[in-house]
Amino acid sequence: MPPEITDVSQNGTEKSLEASGSIFEIEELDILKSLNQPRPIHIERNRSFDERSISELSSCLSPRAFGRNADNNAHIMDHFEYGYSPSRRSGYNTPRSSSYFESHPMVAEAWEALRRSLVYFRGQPVGTIAAVDHSVEELNYDQVFVRDFVPSALALLMNGEDEIVKNFLLKTLRLQSREKMIDRFKLGDGVMPASFKVLHDPVRNHETLIADFGESAIGRVAPVDSGFWWIILLRAYTKHTGDSSLADLPECQKGMRLILSLCLSEGFDTFPTLLCADGCCMIDRRMGVYGYPIEIQSLFFMALRCALLLLKQDDAGKDFVDLITNRLHALSYHMRSYFWLDLKQLNDIYRYKTEEYSHTAVNKFNVMPDSLPDWVFDFMPSHGGYFVGNVSPAKMDFRWFCLGNCMAILSSLATPEQSAAIMDLIESRWEELVGEMPLKICYPAIESHEWRIVTGCDPKNTRWSYHNGGSWPVLLWLLTAACIKTGRPQTARRAIELAESRLSKDHWPEYYDGKLGRYVGKQARKFQTWSIAGYLVAKMMLEDPSHLGMISLGEDKQTKPLIKRSASWTV
Repeated sequence: MPPEITDVSQNGTEKSLEASGSIFEIEELDILKSLNQPRPIHIERNRSFDERSISELSSCLSPRAFGRNADNNAHIMDHFEYGYSPSRRSGYNTPRSSSYFESHPMVAEAWEALRRSLVYFRGQPVGTIAAVDHSVEELNYDQVFVRDFVPSALALLMNGEDEIVKNFLLKTLRLQSREKMIDRFKLGDGVMPASFKVLHDPVRNHETLIADFGESAIGRVAPVDSGFWWIILLRAYTKHTGDSSLADLPECQKGMRLILSLCLSEGFDTFPTLLCADGCCMIDRRMGVYGYPIEIQSLFFMALRCALLLLKQDDAGKDFVDLITNRLHALSYHMRSYFWLDLKQLNDIYRYKTEEYSHTAVNKFNVMPDSLPDWVFDFMPSHGGYFVGNVSPAKMDFRWFCLGNCMAILSSLATPEQSAAIMDLIESRWEELVGEMPLKICYPAIESHEWRIVTGCDPKNTRWSYHNGGSWPVLLWLLTAACIKTGRPQTARRAIELAESRLSKDHWPEYYDGKLGRYVGKQARKFQTWSIAGYLVAKMMLEDPSHLGMISLGEDKQTKPLIKRSASWTV
């Protein structure tokens, strides 16, 4: 019988974990030895590298230089994709710069709070815990979540602290390689953990890592987004350091292929989008996002593009390169054609015919015009648009989701014109989407009878709270990155100033409640790490926009489809 170790699950009850299952001994001697060997440095395969000075970038990125023309902005973005200096450390006021204490006092406080959240495994920092709030029960907030660590990792990379990020990538990679069982069912080999924690045995003076692949999560749902975030972060690390030795490791190459195998396998789907369960991403509770949620599709697209830059063109990798290229073509066409909503498309849907047959159908998903919610007609501005939350047979979720739309901009899933339209929408609907605290995770909130049906009467996701229209400060870094890429730094600055008026005074809450985000969330943890890190990333990125290169990709002309709709029915 394997030894058992008692752990406390996220609902506060004790459970036993077998050492052969979720408790992993992490041994990385072989990997570390291979990393210590001198290796050639490669900067983004098949990409040119044009070194430019900070002053040149800064002049390009000044508010006066930014225009509203999509072509001009696209030209500016070439500086990010091809001119980002991987060895440049942020000049912003971080602990490693001379003017650190001369900046906004929140910056110093944020760095101190981020340091307190660091988690150590056998003497090495390996991540940051979700929150350092000792006033309430820890539940699973004492764990290192893959998605939560991303803004922390970006802040640390910008500050020149690459080692922590490398340790995190290696630890999660080794956790992926273990057998994953939920009850009697085996998960796919490529599934990445949602989170992990360090368990210390004081008797043996020994530490082990406990991983959660969904067996302890609410609803027992495996995290679809963890693998995508891991690939995106690996690319950010490689881009920033200019060193591909980590990504070139056989273990990392295999890890990427395992993740991709889960997503690129053939099945019964007739769409290139990924079919997902509710609760598989940042919105990790029942919120009606099952099907083809925009958050997963945008992360999927970004991860595919990052993997295309990181995978070796060897016997094992070249087949995946072809699969990725074909999927990117299909996915970009599908998303830009069927998920996109602007005033014209909204009017077209309003006039749709139903029950259309044959390949000439315009209403291909048989969406009923009567299913259009009343709020969307007033919400849609004359100039602006966004990717809707979900599209599947006879179902279109018209809600706005922040993460999916911002990531669509950063990954170039959105065309330059669509990216500009998304930003137009945010600026036109500032009161609804930003309010008094950035940023709404989704809009609008569902309530009354719909809330009972969709959430199952979830007391945490009541209207304008938590995932149901709550305001999440962590989304500030995504908004800032999208603003910089689309040439609107003044919009990011406005949002950051809003956050600075409250975040520190309120002790860095996880989320805010209310239609305007006026109230600290009723169950929000204080000193939430990704609220802290999201603020730091936004500040450093606005000060030194070249950092955008870590998390942004320019438009790939090869994946830009010619979008045409059926002409079988005209208005």
